[in-house]
Amino acid sequence: MARSKLEADEITKRLAELAGWTVRDGKLHREYKFADFVEAFGFMASVALIAERMDHHPEWFNVWSTVVVDLTTHDAGGITANDFALAAAMERLAGARAPGAK
Repeated sequence: MARSKLEADEITKRLAELAGWTVRDGKLHREYKFADFVEAFGFMASVALIAERMDHHPEWFNVWSTVVVDLTTHDAGGITANDFALAAAMERLAGARAPGAK
């Protein structure tokens, strides 16, 4: 996947197709809420396998049922198509793991 920084208009366009995600401090940002710690950690473990295959690792934080994610491509100096691809994968996993996750 491309590792070149996306222009602001392209980021805005792609965000419109990715519910729940925003740009915060120059990074794609999302907070997930799960039923409990096991669901949250299971989500993170599943994402970790995908991220490793993509060689694209998230900045994230977990407390009990909450997972906070920030995505950026450091070597490109901003948000790239890889960040959106990983965000989309996270959305698919969150929906599959916990239909009530928000």
